[in-house]
Amino acid sequence: MDTSTKREIAAAAARLVVEEGLEYGPAKRRALRDLGLSSRTALPNNDEVEAEVRDYIALYCADTQPQELRALRLLALEWMERMAAFRPHVGGAVWHGTATRLSDIYIQLFCDDSKSAEIALIDHHVDYEPRMVTGFHGEQVEALSVHAASRALGEEIGVHLLVYDLDDLRGALRPDAQGRTPRGDLAALRRLIESEKDK
Repeated sequence: MDTSTKREIAAAAARLVVEEGLEYGPAKRRALRDLGLSSRTALPNNDEVEAEVRDYIALYCADTQPQELRALRLLALEWMERMAAFRPHVGGAVWHGTATRLSDIYIQLFCDDSKSAEIALIDHHVDYEPRMVTGFHGEQVEALSVHAASRALGEEIGVHLLVYDLDDLRGALRPDAQGRTPRGDLAALRRLIESEKDK
C-alpha cells in the first residue's frame, strides 16, 4: 500500500481523535469509511496516527490544548491520589501530551485483589460502571468507569480505572516502540505537571 494513502488515513483519523474524542482504533476505521476506502485497506499504526494528532493540535489547537491537557492531568492526579493504594499509573493521551477536553483519562491500577478497587469506590460512594476494555497487551481488562467533574473545563470527563494484577506492573513500564515510558505513576505525573508550569 502506498504511504500517501496511509498518511491520508492517519490524518483523517487524527482529526476525528482531536475533534470528536474518538479512540485511535475507531477513528482509523471511521477514517476508512469517510475516505471511501475498502475495509480491507491496511491501516496506519498508532504511532503514525499520534504523529498526525500532534501536527493537527499544533496547527488548529495550539492556543487551547495546553490548558485542556493541564486540566486533564490535574484531574488524573486527583483520581490517582484517591486510588493511591492500588499503585495507579496514567497512560494514553493524558500521559503523552496529546489530550484535549474531549479525551478520556485512562488510569491503570495494579491490585493484589482484583475486587479491592471496586470495593474502594463503593466505600467512597462513587457511582461507576464496570465494563471490559482492551488492555495494554491487547487482552480484555475490567475497567471501572466514572464521570468526574473537571472544574477547570466546566464539564464531566470520563475516567477509566483499568484493573490489573499486581504481577502485570513489571511489564507495564517497558518502553514503547519510540523508547518512551508508556505510563507514569503519581510521582512522575506530579513532575510532568510541575515541568509544564515552568514553560
